[in-house]
Amino acid sequence: MPGLHDAGMKTLNEIIPASASLYMALVSETCLPEVNGVAITLGRMVQGLRQRGHVIHMIRPRQHKQDIAAEEQNYRETLVAGMSVPGYAGLKFGLPARGLLLQLWKLHRPDIVHIVTEGPLGWSALSAARELNIPVSTDFHTNFHSYTQHYGIGLLKKPIAAYLRHFHNKAACTLVPTAELQQQLEQEGYRNVMVVARGVDTELFHPSRRSRALRTSWGVDDSDPVVMVVSRIAAEKNLHVVIRAFELMWAMNPLARLVMVGDGPARAGLQKQHPNVIFTGMQTGEALAEHYASGDIFLYPSMTETYGNVTIEALASGLAAIAYDYAAARQHITHNTDGILVPPGDTQAFLMQSRALVTDMARVGYLRHAARHAVKDLTWEHVMGQMEAVLINTVHAVKHEQPELAAATD
Repeated sequence: MPGLHDAGMKTLNEIIPASASLYMALVSETCLPEVNGVAITLGRMVQGLRQRGHVIHMIRPRQHKQDIAAEEQNYRETLVAGMSVPGYAGLKFGLPARGLLLQLWKLHRPDIVHIVTEGPLGWSALSAARELNIPVSTDFHTNFHSYTQHYGIGLLKKPIAAYLRHFHNKAACTLVPTAELQQQLEQEGYRNVMVVARGVDTELFHPSRRSRALRTSWGVDDSDPVVMVVSRIAAEKNLHVVIRAFELMWAMNPLARLVMVGDGPARAGLQKQHPNVIFTGMQTGEALAEHYASGDIFLYPSMTETYGNVTIEALASGLAAIAYDYAAARQHITHNTDGILVPPGDTQAFLMQSRALVTDMARVGYLRHAARHAVKDLTWEHVMGQMEAVLINTVHAVKHEQPELAAATD
């Protein structure tokens, strides 16, 4: 198969153990070790499904010249060509690979194709799977149409929204992380939208990882407030609100420090404009957990999230969070009990809540303690049980031609 970089064209019996429930093809334009919410969630999904005995065949773009396809027990990869996303040098989208996927899936037919991203690779996978009558499920991870206003292409908002709806309505079901997003998409004409929650690694993200040495490197002692942001540093994340909020907070307490964890196309400009802000760059794993736990207040003003993994990571790490009342924040924060919720889009309220909180460190301490308890039972094991049930039910429903889950056509 020219152009196809595969971990090995073994027979199905050699790849799939007899106990496996599903042989699943996963298609994504992004995956680990890339650092973004989609890739991290996908990594957890792969890990959880493999632990449950399912076999995963990942189709993804080659990330760099030295990238090679993995092959392990109940997991293998096929790499396809990709191109860098404009403005996001570290991210790629997969080029169309319909012919290659048709050949591959005719040889090793999966029980289900699960498409994580809606780019050219995702579309070609959807087309190939439908031609072969293989059940398809999709994830709705990113509000791409909401990004348009941040990149000067607002006229494309409606066409992009129409494409996303058309894409997902061709699948047997579309998975979303919250009932709120499910309702929103259904109102916009999406069909067969199902909720599968997200989890958080509460052992990794834990208040016990607080580091005095790290705080000292930021120039603060135990009692000085550290205001944290963990985010891709990009226009759509609304980070100018954090800067404005911190200016008000610093005026109330000059010992406060703002720490921005992450990287992205807007970092260089922000760092030049705000030299007093501490930019740590990208952090992962235990280093990321240590950064979270070493803060006190977490500000997250993004209005383009489908979920917002960083919000629950901050809560698990014991931070007093201020966020707009939607997505993960709405699902897991009780206002003034274990965090602070602000009406969506109300910048003034976000600024005022931030200024008030930094003047009351006793309240910060109370919220930090309560935040951890808000998400301590939100385990990935439970979430993967939900995911497994949805995928198996989808396969069975399509096989039995139940109309409510049969692949739809527009």
